[in-house]
Amino acid sequence: MTTSATVLAGQPVGTRAKVTGIALPPATHQRLLEMGLTVGTECTVVRYAPLGDPIEIRVRGYHLSLRQTEAAGVQVSIIK
Repeated sequence: MTTSATVLAGQPVGTRAKVTGIALPPATHQRLLEMGLTVGTECTVVRYAPLGDPIEIRVRGYHLSLRQTEAAGVQVSIIK
């Protein structure tokens, strides 16, 4: 079951979410797609760096670190 749409940035550790869209510049968008962060993919927030940037997520069986500005452009639906 999923709930409201939001962005990946700022989600608490342990949050499971499904990617619903990516609103970033074309080069960054393409780079995220190449790393497996595509629409419909499930991801989990693993941890934040001590100063809050970057954010580490688990996606497709591996860990990926994103800058907060990148995570703010990743639209997700939270999975309960």
